Amino acid sequence: MPTKTLRISTADGRADAFAAFPDQGRRHPGVLMYADGFGIRPVLREMARELAGHGYYVLVPNLFYRHGPAPVIGLPEHIGEAARPELMAQLMPLIEAHTVERVLRDADAYLEFLTAQPEVAAGPVAVTGYCIGGLLAVRTASAHPGQVAAVAAFHGPVGAAGTDALAGLTAEVHFGHAESDLTPEALGELNRVLDDGGVGYTSEIYPGTVHGFTMSDTDAFDPAGSQRHWDRLLPLLDRTLADD
Repeated sequence: MPTKTLRISTADGRADAFAAFPDQGRRHPGVLMYADGFGIRPVLREMARELAGHGYYVLVPNLFYRHGPAPVIGLPEHIGEAARPELMAQLMPLIEAHTVERVLRDADAYLEFLTAQPEVAAGPVAVTGYCIGGLLAVRTASAHPGQVAAVAAFHGPVGAAGTDALAGLTAEVHFGHAESDLTPEALGELNRVLDDGGVGYTSEIYPGTVHGFTMSDTDAFDPAGSQRHWDRLLPLLDRTLADD
C-alpha cells in the first residue's frame, strides 16, 4: 500500500499530511479524512490504509499545523483514561483557536490539493472525520456542496455545534454517534433538522459505545462499534463516488 508524507500550502502556512492509496497504476476517488483531536498517529495511518485498500485515495491533514507538525503534543502509545485529562488540557487551546474561519480556509486548500493529485480521479469526493474531525467534515461538506458527495462523522460534536454546521448540506450523510455523546432526544432533534433540510442521511447511536469508540489506541475503543463504522462508511462511499 503506497503512502506519502505531504505538505499542503494553505492561506496560513503549510500543513503536513499523510496519504494512502491503492497501488494499481490508475486513479481512484478521493477521500479527505479528518483525524480526531489527538491527530495523525499510527492508528490514523492504519485507518487511512484500511480505507485506501477499498479503492480510495485518502488524505489525512494535520489539523493543528499552525502549532507544529504532527503529533503536535506528545502522545503515549496507548491513550488511557488516566492520561486523557492532561492531554485534553494541552489540546483544548488548539481546538478553541481552530475557528470556523480557519476550518473553511483550510478545507479549501485541502480539497484543492486532494483533487490535484495524479492518483485521484476526476469527480466528486467524500469527507469523513472523527471526534472534532467529524464536525470539520460536516463544515467542509456544507461549504462545498457541488464537490462533496458524501460526508460521514463518527463520535463527533455535530449536534452540539448547532444547525449552522448543517446549512447547505447536499452530500449524503452518515452520523455514527457514541451512546455516551448523544441522548435519544438529542438524536431526534438532530435528525429533524436533517429532515427539514431535505438531506439524505442515516444518523444513529451505536449501542454500548463511548466517545472515541473507533480509536484502537484509546480506552474508548469498541471493536463492535468500530466494525459498525466500517459497515456504514464503505457502502456510503460505494454509492456516492464513481471510480473511473
